[in-house]
Amino acid sequence: MPHLIGERIKLREYRKEDLEPIRKWVNDPEIVDFLSDVFLYPHTLHNTESFLNAMIEGKGDMKGFIIADRETEEYIGQIDLFRFDWKNRSVEMGIVIGNTGRLGKGIGTEAILLLQQFVFERLNLNRLELQVYDYNKRAYRCYQKCGFKEEGRLRAKRYIKGKYVDVILMSILKSEYEKRAGVGDQ
Repeated sequence: MPHLIGERIKLREYRKEDLEPIRKWVNDPEIVDFLSDVFLYPHTLHNTESFLNAMIEGKGDMKGFIIADRETEEYIGQIDLFRFDWKNRSVEMGIVIGNTGRLGKGIGTEAILLLQQFVFERLNLNRLELQVYDYNKRAYRCYQKCGFKEEGRLRAKRYIKGKYVDVILMSILKSEYEKRAGVGDQ
């Protein structure tokens, strides 16, 4: 798999040495409370190793990248694609910055823009979609900044910390990406 190189980061393949940094966040409520219910119960070392091995071996429908420092290739987070729909040229994405100290520094934005280029220019997909919880204001602003548009809400879909919250559905289409990126303008 090719590395996708940005200004400060690179999207690279999963590696065995990513186990330790993944383990640092996988049970951290400050991070996983913004992620799917896959993280509802504690993740064991075996769970994390199984996921990492599946990504390294390319098993399953999920494909993805480690978000790494451009120079050192040190793990920062991960950005993955899943629910591929090749007939309709669509895919869903998920992202996590695995260190709270790296949040709010534009790393997620840079990773998403690199992923959009890959999805639309290399895979020739037409639609990239995601879900975000209404209380995750930082992620919502990031997605808007990257060109995602809100399509709808699943009202009171998730229960967390004693209340129900909305799940917001967002997407960006290839034509919107091309307009933003100036692709095809000569």
